[in-house]
Amino acid sequence: MDHLGAIRTFIEIADQGSLTRAAEVLDLSRAMVSRHLEGLEQWLGARLLHRTTRRVSLSDAGQEALPRLRQMLELASDVQAVTGARRTEPAGKLRLTTSLSFAVSNLTRAIVEFQSRYPRIEVELLTVDRTIDLVDERIDLAIRISNRLDDGVVARQIGTCRSVLCASPAYLEQRGVPQWPEDLGAHECITHAFGSRAEYRLRKGGRLVNIAVRGSLSSNETAVLREAALAGAGIAMLPTYFVEDELARGALVRLLPDHEPEVLGLHAVILSRQHQPRPLKLLIDFLAERFGGDLAPWDRKPPPPSRRKTRIDTKRRP
Repeated sequence: MDHLGAIRTFIEIADQGSLTRAAEVLDLSRAMVSRHLEGLEQWLGARLLHRTTRRVSLSDAGQEALPRLRQMLELASDVQAVTGARRTEPAGKLRLTTSLSFAVSNLTRAIVEFQSRYPRIEVELLTVDRTIDLVDERIDLAIRISNRLDDGVVARQIGTCRSVLCASPAYLEQRGVPQWPEDLGAHECITHAFGSRAEYRLRKGGRLVNIAVRGSLSSNETAVLREAALAGAGIAMLPTYFVEDELARGALVRLLPDHEPEVLGLHAVILSRQHQPRPLKLLIDFLAERFGGDLAPWDRKPPPPSRRKTRIDTKRRP
């Protein structure tokens, strides 16, 4: 448990008289504030607050502990100031999480470059293609690609993620090339959905359309979708950072270039903006510099040619 963070949270609750207001001041989720309080009470072996649906008040133990905890926090701040002045080189350990596809294609090399600048910062990287609880997994930083983050999440956008619709030449020779978004309904589509309606969100100009698609294969892992597309299983919507080489050498063919899939945000998700460890702030700034800008670094290369028509498709559509 982060004892200093828990003490700081308790003091803010006492000052504000509310867990919700304390969460707003500290820029934490209310769930995180509750966990800090519960952890501190377990550590001290006493209930610090009386809580009702309308208000909170200090217990007898809380009233006795509050001034002493204020002194502890002030003393800790003094110690940190003294030791920080003596040691200027950033050091520490960070736990990160992101998808396997983004870790393999971009994040790992970025971390290696970051550690060459700051060799005393250690990094543990957990790869998952699902949203995990940062508190339970002791995660300092999650790199997430989405336009729909959960309410209360503390995040900084550090870049953008573009995607393409693509398929293998073998699949297109057999099934033809879709000319319009509505044509996708007649194709096998490899989707990133479980137990819900699969759809592609495509934009042309300022108009965004949702196209329902179907297919016999889905997966929560982008690497599986790419391999299935390469094997000729159907059409897939894949991030450009993960298929740039396949598109360049013609192993996959871009489709419907006039209808771009919805651009997603690349986000650095953290527990709190307050009291960030210096190594964490340095890493987020480094990643924003590396992946930011109007175009991500992997999108700055000239796009490969797209496929609009094939001999088979010409026969199907006059």
